[in-house]
Amino acid sequence: MMLRIRSRDGLERIQVDGPQITIFQLKTLIESQLQIPIQNQTLSTDQNLLLAKTLADLLRFSDMTDPSIPLSALNLSHGSIIFLYYHGERTVRGGPTVSPAGSFGRKMTMDDLIAKQTRITRQESPHCDSVSFDRDSANAFQRFVNETLAFASKRGGFMYGTVTDEGRVEVDFIYEPPQQGLEDDLVLLRDPEEEKLVDAIAAGLGRKRVGFIFTQTIMQEKKDYNFSNKEIIQAAELHAESELKEWVTVVVKLEANEDGAADVHFEAFQMSDMCVKLFKDGWFVTEFGENDDPKLSKMKKDVVVGGKDVKEVDNDFFLVVVKIFDHQ
Repeated sequence: MMLRIRSRDGLERIQVDGPQITIFQLKTLIESQLQIPIQNQTLSTDQNLLLAKTLADLLRFSDMTDPSIPLSALNLSHGSIIFLYYHGERTVRGGPTVSPAGSFGRKMTMDDLIAKQTRITRQESPHCDSVSFDRDSANAFQRFVNETLAFASKRGGFMYGTVTDEGRVEVDFIYEPPQQGLEDDLVLLRDPEEEKLVDAIAAGLGRKRVGFIFTQTIMQEKKDYNFSNKEIIQAAELHAESELKEWVTVVVKLEANEDGAADVHFEAFQMSDMCVKLFKDGWFVTEFGENDDPKLSKMKKDVVVGGKDVKEVDNDFFLVVVKIFDHQ
């Protein structure tokens, strides 16, 4: 069977007799086929091995340290990828074992390699315990959007309040910047001078900026997503700008209930750590065409989702649900 070996040199392939061979036998084949001495090899099924920089880092990857374990015990089969870290230098031989990255045999750069290693999974737990809204403030925000705009235009604002020692975000008032009401995409038109004034007033009241709140329109046809790709980008931008780990993003939407009437819903999320990092690193595509699916975020480089290299990621992978309460 064939195994794929990913190292700092790119992706290479080796032939083995079958999944019954041991890790020691695999290392022997790597030595003979890839010219890397056994004593210089560290193997793992975890892609983060390639980011190791110290001996202590390498010792964390212990899933393939026992030389007697058969490959079948690690669920390795034909086509599986194994990550290889090795000491020293080597000359990569030409021939069919090397899989060039990109077209026309372009050598894989470190950026390419890191991109291939970026794995996106769901973040199970938020950094904030919950978010609680002052009832009057929440009602004032949704009442205008509901009764005056009929959810036909978007509104957005910053939430101000406090963060408790337990990580609970308590929202006491919402500041809505002027010049809003866009129908399709939320673009929070900002006035830096006015924001500084609001921040100063909030500080005088013992409050600070703790999150972002926005409404969706009834024209978005959002039955199969929570945030659109453009909403993900703006939410990630504001989360990254805040540098507050408990920062919360809240969406307000109009949905039909069981009786067919319309109810206003508040839903709270945090952008995942990976989402914020990808935004800071400039991985998101920020220009969209008419035919782009709004429930998918586009990446400039391949990322790994569910074991596959993709450039489009379901937006829900970037959202971490936060519990909502209220207070007076």
